[in-house]
This record gives sequence, C-alpha cells and structure tokens, in this order.
Amino acid sequence: MDQRPRISDEEFKHRSRVVQGLMQEAGVDVLLAFANEAEPQFVRYLSDYWPSFETAAVVLGTSGDPLLVIGPESLTYAKDRTRIPKIRRVQSFRESSNPEYPGVSLDTLADVIAEVSGGKQVAKAAIAGYNLVSHLVHTDFATSLEQFGCSVILNGDDLIMRPRMVKSESELACMRHASKISHQAMRHVIDHIAPGMTELQVRGLGVSKIYELGAENEAYPMWTLAGIGGDQAISRARQKVISPGEMVHIGVGARYEGYASSIGRQVIMGKPEKWMLDALDAAYEAHRIICRELYEGNNAGNIARAYHEVMARRGYLDWLLYGPCHATGLMEGEPPWIESNSNYMLKENMTYCIDIFLHDKAGHGFRVEDSVRVGKERAENLTDFPLEVFIR
Repeated sequence: MDQRPRISDEEFKHRSRVVQGLMQEAGVDVLLAFANEAEPQFVRYLSDYWPSFETAAVVLGTSGDPLLVIGPESLTYAKDRTRIPKIRRVQSFRESSNPEYPGVSLDTLADVIAEVSGGKQVAKAAIAGYNLVSHLVHTDFATSLEQFGCSVILNGDDLIMRPRMVKSESELACMRHASKISHQAMRHVIDHIAPGMTELQVRGLGVSKIYELGAENEAYPMWTLAGIGGDQAISRARQKVISPGEMVHIGVGARYEGYASSIGRQVIMGKPEKWMLDALDAAYEAHRIICRELYEGNNAGNIARAYHEVMARRGYLDWLLYGPCHATGLMEGEPPWIESNSNYMLKENMTYCIDIFLHDKAGHGFRVEDSVRVGKERAENLTDFPLEVFIR
C-alpha cells in the first residue's frame, strides 16, 4: 500500500470555502487565481493542477463550486490531475505561440464569470497572481467583466496567500517528505563531487537523484557555482570546470506533491583558505541563532535583528544582500519574508527557508539554506542537513 503523504480532496474543497469567506469579507464577487508553468502556486493550491505550455486559472464566486479554466489543449491532462471537477477551456489561456484552433468549440471567460456569479452583477473582481497574469488573460477578464457592470479589478494575492501561511498537518507531511529527498540528494552530491567536473555536471548529480528518490520536480532551477561567480544570488549552473582550491556552492531542492524544500551547502575543493572557514562559521552561527528565534509568538523583526547583530559582530554586515528568511511552501520563495523592517508575529506551523546569502566584492559568495517549521519553542529543521565544513 502506498504510504506517501498526499493532500485529500476534502482539504482542497475546504481551501476554496476559506477563500470564498475571505472574498466575502473583502467585498470581492469574483476571484480569478492565475498560474503559469513557472508559478503554479495559486492554481495548484485550489485544484492541484499545474499547467504546462498553457496557462490556467481557478475562478470562484462567493459561493458554489469553483471552476478550473485551462487552454484548448490541456483537457485530458487536466481531467487526470485536477481536484476540481468542473473544467472550462478558454482561448486566452492558450500557449504563447497563439494558435487559432479553427473549428474547436471553446468557452468564453464571460461564460465562466456568469457561471460562478449566478449571472448577477459584479461590483468588484480580483486576480490572485496579480504580478503574473498575462496581458491576454487580463484584457479578456476586464472585457468580460464589463458585461456584468464591473470595472474594478483588485490585487487578490492576499486572499489566497493568507490561508497558506500556516500549514496543515498534511501539508507539513508533504514538506517533510520533500525535505527528506533533498537531504539524501545533497548527501549524494557531496559524496560524488570532484575537481574537473563542470558546475552543470554537479547540478546533474542532484537533479538525477531527486527524481530517483521520487520528487515530482525541482523546487526551483537548481544551480551550482564554483569560485568567482558565487556572488550571484540568483543564477544558473555554468559550463565552468571546478578547480582545486575553489569553494563550490550547491543548491538542492526537491518538490513533492507541489511542496518545495531546499538545502544550500558548500564544498571546498582541497585546502580551504581562511576567509572560507571564517565566513562559513559566521553563517552557521547565524543559522543556529535563527533556528532558536523561530518560535510561536516571536516578532519576525526580532529574527532579522538577531541575524544582523551576529553578522555585524562577525564583520560580515557588508556581505549581506537580504535575509535572513522567506516563507516557503507551494513555491520555494513565498511571502512573508523576514527582513529588517518586518513587524508581524510568528505562528506555529508557518514554514520558512533560512536563506543566508553572503558575498564579497571580489566575486566570491555562497548560500546556507534549510527548510524549517516554526515551532512552539524553536524551529523544526525539516531538511536537517549538517552544518559542517565539507572538504573534498
């Protein structure tokens, strides 16, 4: 019998009901939750569907069943995956090469709005995925809403992000499973990395291992950076050959049932330089302090202050770009962040990536990262990878 964790159909239904309650409070009559292949979070949270090539949306009224809206080509795929039985195909959600589909009978977005609103006038509408929605879909949505007397489209991200911040037990089970895969894959990479490999080959060690262990995808496009260039906070692996004496940053992140996990560690190829050991030691000290401070009832700003204090004391304040944490879940990086201006209270079962990124002016840099859960007294480290100096 398959014992792998999974989100139940009932939990998906409950999510829609919670979002509809928040819509009522905000006076939003129709919500369009948008997703593309790179950012599926808003649609996946409500339907478990992850678009490929085409875009997608879940459209909700303040009551009744939600509708999954897809492009013309994804019907059989969507039927196989979605937890929302009602599926509608709309042309504005087609792939970016913009085929016309002559002779294919499709629904319109106006049809969808009429179905979820009961044909009534719409005072306010909102889009979740407001920074993601394509011009084509936004224009279609705005034009269709005019037929219902609506000219107001709000940013609706918060209507879905708020209930996602505190994870359910089944979500945590999926995150722990994803984290276990990342842990084993990172160990595999560290055990097999060697000078003479390229960054892309090292990335391949991690990618192949997460799939072997049952991941559905990478949590993000995993990368490896060696030596100069490690100061790239967001990057991709290169064809660069790893040389003796270099510090190599390795990021491994598995996704399971939609839920992300991530580990960031370094391997030093041969004899380490003093700056490498000192910087890693400072990052690891900060990591331990952050875990100590991630408890229910603490103000997020306190974590950021504690982080900056240790970095200042250790002489690395000018090595910082951001930090020290961002939330995680259906996306590796979610709101809320923990930053120097944060002012909100932590709740148990909020989940974060500890994300300590340090870089100097010479082009060196690295990231120490783990997925964690806010606990009653301190963080639970979900990925739980050793804070060690790895030398090969």
